[in-house]
Amino acid sequence: MYTGRLTRIARAALSPMKYRYTRLASSSTGLWLSHAQPGSQIAGMRRALQTSDRPRRATFTDRSQLKYARRLVVKLGSAVITREDEHGLALGRLASIVEQVAECQNEGRECIMVTSGAVAFGKQKLTQELLMSLSMRETLSPADHTREHAGTLLEPRAAAAVGQSGLMSLYDAMFAQYGVKLAQVLVTKPDFYNEETRKNLFSTLSELISLNIVPIINTNDAVSPPPQADEEVAGSGGRRGISIKDNDSLAAMLAAEVQADLLILMSDVDGIYNLPPWQDGAKLLRTFSSDQRGNIKFGQKSKVGTGGMDSKVNAATWALDRGVSVVICNGTQEKAIKSIMAGRKIGTFFTDTSGPSAPVEVVAENARTGSRVMQSLRPEERASAINTLANLLESRQGDILDANNKDLEEAQKSGVAKPLLSRLSLTPSKLKSLSAGLRQIADSSHQNVGRVLRRTKLAEGLELKQITVPIGVLLVIFESRPDSLPQVAALAMSSANGLLLKGGKEAAHSNKYLIELVKEALNTVGASNAISLVSTREEIGDLLSMEKHIDLIIPRGSSELVRSIQEQSKHIPVLGHAEGICHVYVDKDADIEKALKIVRDSKCDYPAACNAMETLLIHEEHLNGTFFADVCNMLQKEGVKINSGPRLRQQLTFGPPAAKSMKTEYGALECTIEVVSDLEEAINHIHRYGSSHTEVIVTEDSRSAAHFQRQVDSACVFHNASSRFADGFRFGLGAEVGISTARIHARGPVGVDGLLTTKWILHGDGHAASDFAENGTRTFVHESLPLQDA
Repeated sequence: MYTGRLTRIARAALSPMKYRYTRLASSSTGLWLSHAQPGSQIAGMRRALQTSDRPRRATFTDRSQLKYARRLVVKLGSAVITREDEHGLALGRLASIVEQVAECQNEGRECIMVTSGAVAFGKQKLTQELLMSLSMRETLSPADHTREHAGTLLEPRAAAAVGQSGLMSLYDAMFAQYGVKLAQVLVTKPDFYNEETRKNLFSTLSELISLNIVPIINTNDAVSPPPQADEEVAGSGGRRGISIKDNDSLAAMLAAEVQADLLILMSDVDGIYNLPPWQDGAKLLRTFSSDQRGNIKFGQKSKVGTGGMDSKVNAATWALDRGVSVVICNGTQEKAIKSIMAGRKIGTFFTDTSGPSAPVEVVAENARTGSRVMQSLRPEERASAINTLANLLESRQGDILDANNKDLEEAQKSGVAKPLLSRLSLTPSKLKSLSAGLRQIADSSHQNVGRVLRRTKLAEGLELKQITVPIGVLLVIFESRPDSLPQVAALAMSSANGLLLKGGKEAAHSNKYLIELVKEALNTVGASNAISLVSTREEIGDLLSMEKHIDLIIPRGSSELVRSIQEQSKHIPVLGHAEGICHVYVDKDADIEKALKIVRDSKCDYPAACNAMETLLIHEEHLNGTFFADVCNMLQKEGVKINSGPRLRQQLTFGPPAAKSMKTEYGALECTIEVVSDLEEAINHIHRYGSSHTEVIVTEDSRSAAHFQRQVDSACVFHNASSRFADGFRFGLGAEVGISTARIHARGPVGVDGLLTTKWILHGDGHAASDFAENGTRTFVHESLPLQDA
């Protein structure tokens, strides 16, 4: 039966293009077979190996690009391959790694493996032989404890000689299940110092790769000389060489020579830490740049390997300097290779300091530091920075519009919908309005931070104050609206918060120029790092898990964006709203002219805004008059597509098409009209289908209006006014960081006040809590004090 299974596997693997390979995968319940699709044509496009004097190649700048890596070098450290008890190989773990490498190879990538493990495998086999030979000795002398030290009696070179053939046979059997062929390449350190053998080595690798064979490279520990003084293999073109003293440096040398796109160094640690992982304050660095080298303190090397983390970092930076991207990761983690290729946050990713953005950890830490700088400034200084930004928006208008035009051109070429184009567009009038809003924020900055909210005299000489303070560091994510960037930046300055901004890729040019203006304004008060722009989705994913650095997340954009952020953020609170389904209810006692004006403005003034009307509710009595026909004609004249609710559709023989859902945010010139029998039904409809954003009643009955405003549970409830007034600037807040439909903290348009929290300040004179005990010398008075005397 076993022979039959191998025959079927071999037959499937050798069959032509119908099934490129047959996969044998492991699970908790056993083994299973599945077929893969024909291999990518990329496999036939093999690049020629070149010598190391080639020009330096550009490396990947963020993890999302790693999926484009075509040539991989995977180094398996001894700690990955060896069992925790150091008795033999970790076969299950090795099988998983082999499966991942085989999948990469069969996808059309070119894989090279640098592996340890021969000594460990050989020791396991030789120990068994040694123990068998010791059995007679133990029988004759029960006091002989040689068995306990059998493993240490073995000569490593002898173990390597035995283990190399066994290890290669194991790899061959494992890879054969996936139709992948292997070749063993044994090297020694002197091979790299002899130009002839070095040339032959890379010629052999070139030929193997061109034949779609995975080279398995290992040092020939059976004949390797003892460790010698470090001697560098010379680099070409005057560049620094590297000392081949372990498999990390060997893998780095090979990756550079074969022009690999990615080098994965697998060890038994999660990545690079700023301190040895077991020490207090140790922090995993998800991204590492070469200029951080002096800030890292290294611990001891692996107990089963020859290279420590210092060696790995040296090897990684050396390879990076030669155009090879590097990830150091924990090889014991499940599906580590596939996760890395998918761009997920596994291990430490090495990138150039000249890359487009600093490591995300650094950006977040800078925002925290910048927040404290902002708090230390006088209110006049914060106001000055905001006014500087307002002036820059006017004086640099031409440059801003040029950058925005680039975004608009690219958006039009890619077929972006009109509502998004409207949000994306900047105009002279928008910039003028922005500047005015920023100056309004600057004027209010003098009374934001440190404002006394409560004063209490607890006892004689003991006074308590509650004052406003910044929340800390905000992460604001917005889509398509570059005008949001200076608004939110000004609110952060006014409230002395640090700020991380993430704008939509559609506005990349606009946001890049606007953040330069923000930095320029902040630089006038020495706080340029307080606000930064992050770009890639990968960086946002990291930030959402950085609860030690970020205190509040505010997403501004589509319902899909908000829901995605709410789902991903596990430990950081999210402030915002997923939908803006706003209603206008025209009561039976409404003034018809007012109603038409309010409905037109609510729907047509800016249909893409979250405070635009999406559903018009009409009292059923208006179907008997002219209002229904008038409002339909007016909306159609404005180009609005009308949909009808179920009750309205029942009462009309010929009418608008049925709405697909009563809970729809159109964000365009489209709306739903529904009829209700009375005020209570209108309120119930809003509670059932609304999103708690903004609701409007149009009526001349003040009691109905008061009842509506009292009963409707939304952030904004208006009487005889357009829903478009739900806006921070129109509320006199200067601008808004977003609109919240939550029921805690801030609600509705969130201005500066929503970005502040409080702390308690207590002034005493040697007071102790024990003084106020039952038989103490002091008593509480809890007397409220006037705020103006604070």
